Amino acid sequence: MAGQTQDPQDRRELYIISDGTGETALASTQAAATQFQDDFTVRTFGEVRHESQVRRILERAGEAGALVVFTLVHEPLARALQDRAKKLGVPTVDLLGPLIGSIATRYRVEPQYRPGVLHGFSDDYFQRVEAVEFAVRHDDGANLHTLFEADLVLTGVSRTGKTPLSMYLAQRGFKTGNVPLIPGMDPSRELLEIDPKRVFGLVVDAATLLGIRKARLRQLGAPPYSTYDEPGSVTHELRRARRLFRQNGWRAVDITGKAVEENASRILELFHRRL
Repeated sequence: MAGQTQDPQDRRELYIISDGTGETALASTQAAATQFQDDFTVRTFGEVRHESQVRRILERAGEAGALVVFTLVHEPLARALQDRAKKLGVPTVDLLGPLIGSIATRYRVEPQYRPGVLHGFSDDYFQRVEAVEFAVRHDDGANLHTLFEADLVLTGVSRTGKTPLSMYLAQRGFKTGNVPLIPGMDPSRELLEIDPKRVFGLVVDAATLLGIRKARLRQLGAPPYSTYDEPGSVTHELRRARRLFRQNGWRAVDITGKAVEENASRILELFHRRL
């Protein structure tokens, strides 16, 4: 209805607050978000070290009706965040605090409580940064001329979760590209030239995929192509995809009902098995 105020809960925003890069919380939050057919807007606030920063972010979160996910290892700052959030009525999830406390209790060890220590500037850190940049540049079939540099390549029909899985693998340090399979078109030459051991085809149950596409269509307002949400066409696309996977020696990974980290672990298991 014209002029009607939008309910903040309908905006589905997730705020991430971290005293480091925010990558740990981002990976976990994205993995959780993929369990829902709805899209979420994720906003990351890194290098948060002061209460004044926390207050400003929480005020924005309250206005947006957002859920706040945080990884703050400095106990006083984490407590300040929770206290302020409670006053503002902002729901929060502490990803690291309970786990750190459980480890400390179980093994009778004292944590360092050093903000940002997980992502110190090691070789591994820079490798992950490079991998994430690569995944962003090679998302959804972009920059095919440098796809050969990828450690892993994901392919599959539309809405099989290629992008979030690519980003998760990149955060693990693997340069990952993803290339969509388009109805009525042959796979790109660049994709066909990649070592088959590095290519993984994503498939999903037809009914699940149809539901995801219908939800996406409600947001887009118009389908990307005419048969996008037709049951028969969806089934045909998946059959064609499986046939292409077999013909090209690409290993298929069924992502139905699985979290991003589960699918990533399966891909890495298959990848290392054939090295």
